[in-house]
Amino acid sequence: MLYYLGGLLKNCWGPARLLQAYTVLIVLALYTGFFLTRTFLPKFYAMLPSDRGREFSLTKEAAKGKPTGAGVVFITLFVVLSVLFVPLDRLQVGTLVLTWAMMLTGFLDDRSTGGWGEYRKGLLDLIISVAMALLLADSLAKAAPDGQLQFWLPFVTHPLSVPTWLYIIITTIMLWMSVNTTNCTDGVDGLSSSLVLIALITMAVIFYIIFGHVDVSNYLLVPHLWDGASWAVMTFCLAGVLMGYLWHNAYPSSVLMGDAGSRALGFYTGVCVMMTGNPFMFLATSSIIFVNGGMGLLKVALKRFCHITIFGNIRFPLHDHFRKNHGWSPTQVLVKFMIIQLLITVVLLGIFFKIR
Repeated sequence: MLYYLGGLLKNCWGPARLLQAYTVLIVLALYTGFFLTRTFLPKFYAMLPSDRGREFSLTKEAAKGKPTGAGVVFITLFVVLSVLFVPLDRLQVGTLVLTWAMMLTGFLDDRSTGGWGEYRKGLLDLIISVAMALLLADSLAKAAPDGQLQFWLPFVTHPLSVPTWLYIIITTIMLWMSVNTTNCTDGVDGLSSSLVLIALITMAVIFYIIFGHVDVSNYLLVPHLWDGASWAVMTFCLAGVLMGYLWHNAYPSSVLMGDAGSRALGFYTGVCVMMTGNPFMFLATSSIIFVNGGMGLLKVALKRFCHITIFGNIRFPLHDHFRKNHGWSPTQVLVKFMIIQLLITVVLLGIFFKIR
């Protein structure tokens, strides 16, 4: 909205042209999101449901009774601020709507007395993920010069064309996995939000510096996104509101984001990964989330459906294993996991973009 307002006002008031500078929009979106969330989130504590204590979690007693479902506040604020600061196109509007819908399913679960069943939540995740996959496939195919959906991969010089049906399947799996691994990682104060924050800032910088600049993207042999800067503004906006939430969620937390926050954050992270055109980018931005939550999901699935036991001596989510078996404090888990993620991010981005 401000972008278009700047275009209308710049002829009669010169400084209004700054509202069409993406760097200015990034700063405004980031700082506004942070300060509004930090200031107003505590005012909603009384209206939020109380945490029931997560089953099998080491911290369920510490979390029990705290206000949860804070995702309904900061994700809604993210959507509103995105409309204000981002020059939105059809794909971005759809992303905001579906991210908010994913948040809503999580919030309804947070506020329910007994909690929703796994299969019910899994079905809703699948429906929203398929809708997003269809939207991505249609929008990206229309934006491509040859109408083909493509992936670029490390160690491969030229992009690979992907049939629409296969793209939809891969995207659906990616989104579902990102939602659920992020949700499983939300068990230590500040852990999930800090790891997602690293992923968001990483992808926002990539959108702005690499994918949003035709010369840089051509040099690195990756697809140019004509609206890459807009995706950067929107992603920095989510990073800003997440920082505001983390201000209150840092150990010892006074509020929890619940499924309302973790599911929406995982969903948006997955969308950003698919927007880069490289599904393996999830490993560069969120490998700790993938290992921490994903291996637990795999372990449970194999045990439940195939009666196969793996990682018998390892407790999942992995943060509980290090707390129980190695005596790590919540702060040690947070700092060490963040350090490992940053080290992985740097090396994998170098490999992905330069070894082609």
